[in-house]
Amino acid sequence: MSFANREGVIWYDGQLVPWREAQTHVLTHTLHYGMGVFEGVRAYNTQQGSCIFRLQEHTERLYRSAHILGMNIPFKPEQLIEAQKQVVQENGLTEAYLRPMCFYGSEGMGLRAENLKVHCIVAAWEWPSYMSPEALEKGIRIRTSSYTRHHVNITLCKAKANGNYMNSMLALKEALDSGCEEALLLDNEGYVAEGSGENIFIVKEDGVIYTPELTSCLEGITRDTIIRFARDIGLEVREKRLTRDEVYIAREAFFTGTAAEVMPIREHDGRIIGSGKRGPVTEQLQTMYFNQVRGKGESIPEWLTPVT
Repeated sequence: MSFANREGVIWYDGQLVPWREAQTHVLTHTLHYGMGVFEGVRAYNTQQGSCIFRLQEHTERLYRSAHILGMNIPFKPEQLIEAQKQVVQENGLTEAYLRPMCFYGSEGMGLRAENLKVHCIVAAWEWPSYMSPEALEKGIRIRTSSYTRHHVNITLCKAKANGNYMNSMLALKEALDSGCEEALLLDNEGYVAEGSGENIFIVKEDGVIYTPELTSCLEGITRDTIIRFARDIGLEVREKRLTRDEVYIAREAFFTGTAAEVMPIREHDGRIIGSGKRGPVTEQLQTMYFNQVRGKGESIPEWLTPVT
């Protein structure tokens, strides 16, 4: 079904509007130049009803991204937090993917971007697992992309900006065309950065978990969650530069992200990773993650915001 032709409502500049009427002009500035910011957020069905995972942190990152780009969001964070809760509730969703986005309007054209209004939308819809359910156990195949992750001083990589993801789309298409499920991008110096939309972790033979430093990769909220969980159960996590051959010889490897959640990697550039399926550390952290987002066990309650 087309995303333009659905039932429900979308929050648009402070109002709930019917889904099909949430329209924007073809000369909208962000459509032409890519200057906008967005978030990917998930709501899960928990024992206390539908809850949005780490809503506060996602909203704070949206505002940080806008600040980096010099974009002034015309709504307070509390308003966008309420909007995200509202679209889940009003669309009758128990589980959902949410897309808050801020973008420049059609008041002008050109690179000067003068006198432009900042618009804000929040949409929510059902979106099952990013990969097939069996991939959560069997893992996925990835390939090193021929496309380089943006240099830290080119497109300001700490901003989750619309235009940054053209790079990701090219890398992912290349991986899919080669028969793999995901791409791994290197930075401009040849070190491992991240997937097309995920952070990466590896587990070495010493049992230590490694993940790239936050230079050219996004400061992922799922990444932070997994680091917290690993340290809570006594596992050591080190952030350092990684080479792709370190991934080849890792005992385990996995991606993290709001869409991907915790996704094992079984093969990289034709090399089998570890046992060729989800490893024990990955499985333990994956279980902790799903218990958390669904409010099971000893989850962190402040990370779950009830929709109602």
